[in-house]
Amino acid sequence: MQVRRIIDGAAASGLMEPLTALVVKAGEAILSVNRTAMQVDGKQDGSPVTEADLAADRIIAEGLARLAADIPTLSEERAQSASPPFEGSFFLIDPLDGTKEFIAGRDEFTVNLALVTSGVPLLGIVSAPALGVLWRGIVGRGAERLRFDGATIGTAEPIHTRKLPARGEPWIAAVSRSHGDPRSEAFIDDRPNAVRKTCGSAVKFGRIAEGSADIYPRFGPTCEWDVGAGAAVVTAAGGRVTDGKGGELRFGERQASGFIIPEFIAWGDPQAVGRY
Repeated sequence: MQVRRIIDGAAASGLMEPLTALVVKAGEAILSVNRTAMQVDGKQDGSPVTEADLAADRIIAEGLARLAADIPTLSEERAQSASPPFEGSFFLIDPLDGTKEFIAGRDEFTVNLALVTSGVPLLGIVSAPALGVLWRGIVGRGAERLRFDGATIGTAEPIHTRKLPARGEPWIAAVSRSHGDPRSEAFIDDRPNAVRKTCGSAVKFGRIAEGSADIYPRFGPTCEWDVGAGAAVVTAAGGRVTDGKGGELRFGERQASGFIIPEFIAWGDPQAVGRY
């Protein structure tokens, strides 16, 4: 019987810098692809996949094999061949989150990498290569924002989520450009004086983590690799990411459903959870 390795916060801290460099390298590969001439294919679920998705996934897979070969990996691009159960610790990866944004020529696409331990995201890195910004964090050890230019990474800046808006101040809701739904819109409308901030991909989690948005509801299905890294960063920054009823989200346990998360809410202030 294979022994599953358990990574704690201290061990995750030792992995953060090489993982950050790996994610930035994957972003460089994405940016090197000519979007106007690249091949775009369709997956079984109808979503697009490009040569940029596959190049980034290949770089991350090779890098993780060197850095931590004994830790299992669940990547969007290889999910169908994944070997459960994902117990102990495992890497959860979306090599190019926001493929539709990327194809459309917009800049809000990300590389997402999470380290999940015992079903809960512990470490998260969300990198927006075209924006030159990266958010990262380890739960219990804080979160940071970094600027980068190519492979040159700048100084880390500590970030923290925003407290619940004071009475009369507007809630800032991060909303998707491509995946709106009536329940999410109604939820936002229930926030006092809600203001919508449109963002693509996991950039929305970064905006929550840095305190420039208060809430990000998604009352529609998404995949674990779209959420895991952002959930770790938001939690590390002082927020919380829950299911639609305020309960804990767990990862690596939904293979039968294709690793689908039915709904979730990212909260900047945990005190706001459940205030419907």
